Amino acid sequence: MNTNNNESFRDHIGTINEEGLRNWIHPKKPKGKHYTYRTLLSIVLLTAFIIGPFIKVGGEQFMLFNILERKFHIFGKPFFPQDFYLLALAVVISAVFLVLFTVVYGRIFCGWLCPQTIFMEMLFRKIEYFFEGDRPKQIKLDRMPWNAEKIRKRGLKWVVFYLVSLVITSVMLAYVAGSDYVINFWKHPFADVKAWLIYLAFTTVFYFVFAWFREQVCIIACPYGRLQGVLTDENTIMVAYDYKRGEKRGPMRKGQDREAEGLGDCIDCKQCVLVCPTGIDIRNGTQLECINCTACIDACDATMDAIGKPRGLIRYASKVSIEEGHSKLFTTRVKFYTVVLTALLGIFVYLFAHRPSVQLKVLRTRGQVFTELPSGDIQNMYQATIINKSSHPYKNLQIKLIDPKDGKLTVSGAENNLDLKKEEIKQVIIFIDLPKNKFHGKHTIKLGVYDKDKMLDSYKTVFIAPVAR
Repeated sequence: MNTNNNESFRDHIGTINEEGLRNWIHPKKPKGKHYTYRTLLSIVLLTAFIIGPFIKVGGEQFMLFNILERKFHIFGKPFFPQDFYLLALAVVISAVFLVLFTVVYGRIFCGWLCPQTIFMEMLFRKIEYFFEGDRPKQIKLDRMPWNAEKIRKRGLKWVVFYLVSLVITSVMLAYVAGSDYVINFWKHPFADVKAWLIYLAFTTVFYFVFAWFREQVCIIACPYGRLQGVLTDENTIMVAYDYKRGEKRGPMRKGQDREAEGLGDCIDCKQCVLVCPTGIDIRNGTQLECINCTACIDACDATMDAIGKPRGLIRYASKVSIEEGHSKLFTTRVKFYTVVLTALLGIFVYLFAHRPSVQLKVLRTRGQVFTELPSGDIQNMYQATIINKSSHPYKNLQIKLIDPKDGKLTVSGAENNLDLKKEEIKQVIIFIDLPKNKFHGKHTIKLGVYDKDKMLDSYKTVFIAPVAR
């Protein structure tokens, strides 16, 4: 809440000055309980991100998203384009979960889990603090002419930034092209000039984002900040300033009776503003630029400790809880999203659990209708595709006609004993013969692929016979 009736902060973003030029943000180095928790969480997430593509389960990469070769491994299990429906459902579930999370907890994802925030605040920003120091030293360095000290500090920082960007590119490429490719690339770094150009291009993009674009990603580029205004309401819990307790603001003087002077607990020290990575004043209320990083909470708590006031002037709270002292968390919207999310998760778990290890797909051969055989049977030709979705091979698989029973199935050019390597896709031509005197017109038939007597998957297709006269 802005008690000074100065609404100018709503007309512009804090990273652009009155001349329309970039206003560089130099946040003070945060410290406190929340920052420690975020640091520990970022270590876990960064470790998982780095080692994820290099872990192998049963000889397969733990996580792989090779779009060009259409090879996907999730938790060591192979997935194929035929499993796209699972991916689409997972994306929908993620979107609903993010909506539900935002309705309840605001932009907590941005502050604690977003890759942009973790890389920027927990990696590149720490490197910057190491080479250039805290906020006052960074501002002094900015205003300093390009002398030996500035060239040395900025140059070392930029070199480390670029090297870290190169590592990020390598890890990302390991997720996309495979860890074996990346390892082989670094074993023979000068074997492929084209690969180097791609490497350097992506590295430069990452470097540009974290060395120059920085918080502009959250303020300008990310659509999630725009959605916040639609998804949150007065019951949403987010980083908020308790204006009822803090106002009226005023500096603290020795021996002062703040209550008698009509002053609140906020001493206008502006520590919450100085630590903000997007340059906002949280005391103005919820804003688009706020990523809920909790740096202002830690800064304000430290000030409250210093002046002997209770913590929580800035805290996780909803508008209703600040105004009325209580908050209704489980609203109708929350209930609705929870039901939808639960239903989608149930569907996903069912489909995932019933995903066959071998998939069969049978399609009629184009341009072929039917053939009347001398024996009096009608023959249709099909192309059968068998996909081994597991990480182990199969031997002597058989395709059988399940329905109708009185038909004959033949595999073209081979015996009906098929071998499949792990993750292999095999296509064969099959012929199905049915008695002419029993079948007329279109009929639905069912085929199955068997490992000995165990049916691994089935497929229904159409058989065409002459129309009865």
